[in-house]
Amino acid sequence: MSLFTFLPSSSSCPHLYHSNTTPSNDNTTTSDINHVILRHYNHTGRLQNRTISNPQSHISVPMVFFLCFSIFIILENLLVLVAVISRICHSRRWVYVCIANITLSDLLTGAAYLVNICMSGSQTFRLSPALWLFREGMLFVALAASIFSLLLIAVERYTTMMKPLPQKSASKTYCRIYGLVALCWVLALVIGFLPLLGWNCVCSLDACSTLLPLYSKTYIFFSLIIFFLILLAIGVLYGAIYCHVQKSARLGPQRSRKHSLGLLKTVMTIVGVFLLCWGPLFLLLLVDFFCASRQCAMLFNADFCISLAVLNSGLNPIIYALGSTDMRKDIARLLCCCCLKVGICRPDTFTSKETSSTSESRRDSLRNSFNKIRNLSVVSPPSTPNKPRRTPKKYRLSSTTSCLSVSSG
Repeated sequence: MSLFTFLPSSSSCPHLYHSNTTPSNDNTTTSDINHVILRHYNHTGRLQNRTISNPQSHISVPMVFFLCFSIFIILENLLVLVAVISRICHSRRWVYVCIANITLSDLLTGAAYLVNICMSGSQTFRLSPALWLFREGMLFVALAASIFSLLLIAVERYTTMMKPLPQKSASKTYCRIYGLVALCWVLALVIGFLPLLGWNCVCSLDACSTLLPLYSKTYIFFSLIIFFLILLAIGVLYGAIYCHVQKSARLGPQRSRKHSLGLLKTVMTIVGVFLLCWGPLFLLLLVDFFCASRQCAMLFNADFCISLAVLNSGLNPIIYALGSTDMRKDIARLLCCCCLKVGICRPDTFTSKETSSTSESRRDSLRNSFNKIRNLSVVSPPSTPNKPRRTPKKYRLSSTTSCLSVSSG
């Protein structure tokens, strides 16, 4: 059975599908226009100052900007996802699995926003109700997956900090993590596509939202309650973790505690940025629930809040790169290899850039040390026999040099 069969048919909503009261508009043409979506937009006031009959609408400058922005989010998260997967193969730690899960949800957010932009404007009124609900549901799925991923990280971090597991149970932890990740996506798909499954206002105009004209206000309020409870649980868990780390700072090794605090700060930064980016849109949806149709003018200009929420998907990879040294190395190595394989850069440019400054400093330091040894040998001859000459120290290859060796091989 298809998901689209859950939508009400024309027999269940005859007053919407067969009504002759079509909103009057000089630009309106009856061909290829879905009157169900048109009537809902007209009822909520979202039809004002909109062109619905021009199938070849010009691409505006803001639309080009948001298209480039969404493509950048997709490429950025794809790069981080590949880097995290390579890190998972080398270091079997559950936190990288959770970061890969958040990165995948951010990648889905960028893709859903790109599809939303391409299918918006005058194309909105040429969509079927099922396709419209699917277009908006993808963003809700990405949002739910991000929140569930943050909750998963908080729960696992709490359990590992409070009750550290022995090394033998690492495989069990991995199996549990993968099971919880699958559960996160199942719940996200169910919550995001509930309107497509039937919880919508296609047959009830009075229960429709202003921001999302085919969404029921009760569904939006239900989603807000779920998201608020999850964020509250995340805050409580991280508060307990912070108190535990502060109390046990003198007990364990200082290096491990610093590493745990570093990971904790990174994850708390992710949660804080999430609240700052999604908070305005949550407040706007809350106002939408309590406000009647055409009564709140602030609901007609929600593009800024939506763009700010999508911006969170572009900031998370930057937080990963700045918060983890290993992630920075992996991303730099991956970028280096991609540039070499595509042919944008040549291997000698990387080697020259990397060794130009270091070679001069090494040459100066060797020259100074040689002069000092020569002066000492002239002033006071050595009283002890000469020690065997040591072999020069082999310098460690950097990420760029290792990438060059891999690419050349």
